[in-house]
Amino acid sequence: YSEKVMDHFRNPRNVGEMKDADAVGEAGNPVCGDMMYIYIKVDPETEVIKEITFQTFGCSAAIATSSMITEMAKGKTLDEAIKITRKDVADELGGLPPQKMHCSNLAADALHDAIKKYREKMKDKK
Repeated sequence: YSEKVMDHFRNPRNVGEMKDADAVGEAGNPVCGDMMYIYIKVDPETEVIKEITFQTFGCSAAIATSSMITEMAKGKTLDEAIKITRKDVADELGGLPPQKMHCSNLAADALHDAIKKYREKMKDKK
Protein backbone atom coordinates (compact mmCIF):
# COMPACT_ATOMS: atom_id res chain seq x y z
CA TYR A 1 0.00 0.00 0.00
CA SER A 2 1.08 3.56 -0.63
CA GLU A 3 1.99 5.90 2.24
CA LYS A 4 -1.24 7.84 1.57
CA VAL A 5 -3.40 4.69 1.83
CA MET A 6 -1.75 3.81 5.13
CA ASP A 7 -2.21 7.37 6.44
CA HIS A 8 -5.93 7.40 5.63
CA PHE A 9 -6.30 3.93 7.14
CA ARG A 10 -4.48 4.80 10.38
CA ASN A 11 -5.95 8.33 10.65
CA PRO A 12 -9.28 8.28 8.83
CA ARG A 13 -10.87 11.68 8.23
CA ASN A 14 -14.56 12.51 8.72
CA VAL A 15 -15.41 9.19 10.34
CA GLY A 16 -18.66 8.46 12.14
CA GLU A 17 -22.40 8.36 11.77
CA MET A 18 -24.10 11.70 11.11
CA LYS A 19 -27.41 11.69 13.02
CA ASP A 20 -29.02 14.56 11.08
CA ALA A 21 -27.68 13.81 7.59
CA ASP A 22 -29.65 15.05 4.60
CA ALA A 23 -28.96 11.72 2.87
CA VAL A 24 -27.12 8.46 3.47
CA GLY A 25 -25.58 6.48 0.63
CA GLU A 26 -24.56 2.88 0.93
CA ALA A 27 -22.55 0.37 -1.01
CA GLY A 28 -21.42 -3.13 -0.23
CA ASN A 29 -19.53 -6.01 -1.73
CA PRO A 30 -20.97 -9.40 -0.73
CA VAL A 31 -17.83 -11.17 -1.97
CA CYS A 32 -15.40 -9.50 0.45
CA GLY A 33 -17.99 -8.36 3.00
CA ASP A 34 -17.05 -4.65 2.86
CA MET A 35 -19.91 -2.25 3.64
CA MET A 36 -19.84 1.55 3.43
CA TYR A 37 -22.18 4.33 4.45
CA ILE A 38 -21.61 7.93 3.35
CA TYR A 39 -23.54 10.67 5.16
CA ILE A 40 -23.96 14.10 3.56
CA LYS A 41 -25.28 17.47 4.64
CA VAL A 42 -26.01 19.78 1.72
CA ASP A 43 -26.60 23.51 1.52
CA PRO A 44 -30.01 23.61 -0.26
CA GLU A 45 -29.28 26.99 -1.88
CA THR A 46 -25.91 26.18 -3.45
CA GLU A 47 -26.05 22.36 -3.47
CA VAL A 48 -22.60 22.33 -1.86
CA ILE A 49 -21.69 19.38 0.37
CA LYS A 50 -20.93 21.19 3.60
CA GLU A 51 -20.50 18.11 5.78
CA ILE A 52 -19.65 14.53 4.90
CA THR A 53 -18.81 11.55 7.09
CA PHE A 54 -18.56 7.80 6.65
CA GLN A 55 -18.87 4.47 8.41
CA THR A 56 -17.05 1.58 6.82
CA PHE A 57 -16.89 -2.05 7.81
CA GLY A 58 -14.09 -3.61 5.84
CA CYS A 59 -10.41 -3.87 5.03
CA SER A 60 -7.76 -1.14 5.28
CA ALA A 61 -8.24 -0.16 1.61
CA ALA A 62 -12.01 0.22 2.14
CA ILE A 63 -11.43 2.51 5.13
CA ALA A 64 -8.77 4.53 3.27
CA THR A 65 -10.95 5.02 0.18
CA SER A 66 -13.92 6.09 2.33
CA SER A 67 -11.76 8.61 4.16
CA MET A 68 -10.30 9.91 0.90
CA ILE A 69 -13.63 10.34 -0.87
CA THR A 70 -14.97 12.45 2.01
CA GLU A 71 -11.94 14.72 1.63
CA MET A 72 -12.43 14.90 -2.15
CA ALA A 73 -16.19 15.64 -2.00
CA LYS A 74 -16.34 18.11 0.89
CA GLY A 75 -16.99 21.65 -0.32
CA LYS A 76 -17.92 20.51 -3.84
CA THR A 77 -21.33 20.95 -5.45
CA LEU A 78 -23.39 17.81 -5.99
CA ASP A 79 -22.70 18.08 -9.73
CA GLU A 80 -18.94 18.16 -9.08
CA ALA A 81 -19.04 15.39 -6.47
CA ILE A 82 -21.05 13.00 -8.63
CA LYS A 83 -18.23 13.17 -11.21
CA ILE A 84 -15.68 11.69 -8.77
CA THR A 85 -14.92 8.28 -10.23
CA ARG A 86 -13.65 5.06 -8.77
CA LYS A 87 -10.34 5.68 -10.54
CA ASP A 88 -10.08 9.24 -9.11
CA VAL A 89 -10.21 7.88 -5.57
CA ALA A 90 -7.54 5.24 -6.24
CA ASP A 91 -5.32 7.78 -8.05
CA GLU A 92 -5.65 10.31 -5.22
CA LEU A 93 -4.45 7.61 -2.80
CA GLY A 94 -1.40 6.89 -4.95
CA GLY A 95 -2.90 3.70 -6.37
CA LEU A 96 -4.29 0.49 -4.92
CA PRO A 97 -3.22 -3.11 -5.49
CA PRO A 98 -5.34 -4.63 -8.31
CA GLN A 99 -7.07 -7.04 -5.91
CA LYS A 100 -8.13 -4.06 -3.76
CA MET A 101 -9.54 -1.87 -6.56
CA HIS A 102 -13.06 -3.06 -5.76
CA CYS A 103 -12.77 -1.17 -2.45
CA SER A 104 -12.36 2.21 -4.13
CA ASN A 105 -15.37 1.37 -6.28
CA LEU A 106 -17.49 1.14 -3.15
CA ALA A 107 -16.50 4.61 -1.93
CA ALA A 108 -17.55 6.27 -5.21
CA ASP A 109 -20.72 4.16 -5.37
CA ALA A 110 -21.73 5.10 -1.81
CA LEU A 111 -21.16 8.81 -2.51
CA HIS A 112 -23.18 8.64 -5.75
CA ASP A 113 -25.96 6.80 -3.90
CA ALA A 114 -26.10 9.53 -1.22
CA ILE A 115 -26.32 12.26 -3.89
CA LYS A 116 -29.05 10.35 -5.75
CA LYS A 117 -31.08 9.89 -2.54
CA TYR A 118 -30.67 13.57 -1.63
CA ARG A 119 -31.88 14.68 -5.07
CA GLU A 120 -34.89 12.33 -4.90
CA LYS A 121 -35.77 13.68 -1.47
CA MET A 122 -35.56 17.30 -2.70
CA LYS A 123 -37.67 16.50 -5.76
CA ASP A 124 -40.38 15.07 -3.49
CA LYS A 125 -40.38 18.29 -1.44
CA LYS A 126 -41.11 20.50 -4.45
